[in-house]
Amino acid sequence: MNSPMAHNRPPEGGSLFPRDREWHPPAYFEQYKTSIARSPKRAPISFPSTLSEETGPVFTTDILGPLDNDLILNFGEPGEMAIGQRIIVHGRVLDQDGRGQPGLLVEFWQANAGGRYRHKKEGYMAPLDPNFGGCGRTITDSDGRYVFRTVKPGPYPWPNRVNDWRPAHIHFSVFGRAWGQRLITQMYFEGDPLIWTCPIVDTIPDRAAIEQLIAPLDLDATIPMDSRAYKFDIVIRGRRGTWFENRKEGV
Repeated sequence: MNSPMAHNRPPEGGSLFPRDREWHPPAYFEQYKTSIARSPKRAPISFPSTLSEETGPVFTTDILGPLDNDLILNFGEPGEMAIGQRIIVHGRVLDQDGRGQPGLLVEFWQANAGGRYRHKKEGYMAPLDPNFGGCGRTITDSDGRYVFRTVKPGPYPWPNRVNDWRPAHIHFSVFGRAWGQRLITQMYFEGDPLIWTCPIVDTIPDRAAIEQLIAPLDLDATIPMDSRAYKFDIVIRGRRGTWFENRKEGV
């Protein structure tokens, strides 16, 4: 399951695409309680991107440990492994023009099979798995592909409204070719009915955007008698060389 060696390529120049505010969730959403305190009180102001947003970090596979992309084994004692439904998650990281993005750092973290995170402020009383740490990382290959092995996380309750539950999900962090492409997102699982009752998911105004976060079962990538597979492609912010319709963003 080790990631193939990625090839470093010089980053492309040019301004970043503006964010589509009709596609992304609003900062303030009344049913998502913590957004009330975290959302800005004033309207956003758009600025042209500068060198600090249009350049970014370079990662090579020598930063990775041999089990960084195997959450079943990377926290376990010798001879032990995580408990739960064994799955493989794989896909490509693409820009908005559909091009695979090589050499990007992809980090992932999740609850265990019982729906519990390993941190001191966890309030859900599901049991901890002593052989599951819940986090890992990998680097995309020359075609923008990534892969890791884990156990399917469980859903969990959260103190938003009286009886809100988070659907099973995996968190992702992607460092793009530029700092302005940094993406933190979540992946959900095909067929989970809790997706459509979650207030966080409900902040997303476009159903097509929600469906882009749902990973379908990929039977072609399963390991027989071992692991199911889910395919999750990630689209990071792309670049543009000319102004859209000859207008600056916000004009």
